[in-house]
Amino acid sequence: MLNRQERITARHAKVQAFQESAAALAANNIFGLPFSVQESEVVLIPVPWEVTVSFRPGTAKGPKAIFEASHQVDLYDPFTTDAWKYGFAMQETDQRIVKIGSQLRAAAVRLIRHHQHEEPADFPAEELTAEVNQGGRYLNSIIERKALSDLRGYNKIVGVVGGDHSAPLGLMQALATHYGSYGILHIDAHFDHRDAYEGFEFSHASIMRNASRVLPEIEKFVHVGIRDYCREEADFVGKSPDRFITVTDRDINCDEFFGGIWYQQCKHIVTSLPRNVYVSFDIDGLDPTLCPDTGTPVPGGLSFQRACFLLEQLLKHNHRIIGFDLCEVAPAPGCEDYTADWNANVGSRILYRLCCLAAQSVFGPHKD
Repeated sequence: MLNRQERITARHAKVQAFQESAAALAANNIFGLPFSVQESEVVLIPVPWEVTVSFRPGTAKGPKAIFEASHQVDLYDPFTTDAWKYGFAMQETDQRIVKIGSQLRAAAVRLIRHHQHEEPADFPAEELTAEVNQGGRYLNSIIERKALSDLRGYNKIVGVVGGDHSAPLGLMQALATHYGSYGILHIDAHFDHRDAYEGFEFSHASIMRNASRVLPEIEKFVHVGIRDYCREEADFVGKSPDRFITVTDRDINCDEFFGGIWYQQCKHIVTSLPRNVYVSFDIDGLDPTLCPDTGTPVPGGLSFQRACFLLEQLLKHNHRIIGFDLCEVAPAPGCEDYTADWNANVGSRILYRLCCLAAQSVFGPHKD
């Protein structure tokens, strides 16, 4: 693996030869960039995992769909000019994740049907639940080890591309080990604070509950765009108002209905966070016209422009984006050309801005 100076040298030669405005080469990495994982400062871990998805599947195809659609993303961004030159690259998919996820999904589907229809179990439900939960622990350990390898040895920025929203817990654990305390900016339609939803300890609906329970290093959770949640979740976050700050979709809209402006909402959101910030972006935090095939779409949500403006304010207020995830992107059922898929089209552009903003927040504006 290359050290920082060796990475800079290797990238410099490739940047000089790269034609930024030309069509992306199919052989290149994500966003059509010419950098390898070894040369890049921002490394993406694909996690095609959707074991506990409870409404409709498809997110396991998200990383591949985003990768393919990313080759249509134009690289020029006036807010983070040339940030791509720090190098962004996606790792190869770990086939252990694919194999185990596929096996456990079949078991989880039986259990979900059992819970949702209140049917008597004619199979060993407790045993299967334990098996699914053990699979979640195994996934977390894989992601944590992968992330720590790049964090400890090479001080890179690591992002997770899901898969469902249970995917990034291992990355959150790695960041706590490497950085100590940090805060989470959580953009989502849902709180994700359910306690072992449908019996699954590592449910996609439990990611924030798990992170808050096992990682005291996360000092602040700021939830934005929330608009579909249960009383259990509202009560849970309400008990710790210093740790959990919520800006619901209703809050955002009511403020504007009475004359407020989005900038002031964003300022409140970002100034509530510590300097080191992890961004957890569930695509269903957006207006569902932008992500119609995500697993649990909900009316309302942020526009693409509002989401990007909010993320930009992290830099304006001197925060460091130390890691991030983008989850719950699901291509349209039956879609074979992911470059033409609307969900992946939007997801790849959110991901690009996360990469650019994270790189610039940590390394500063790129200078040749």
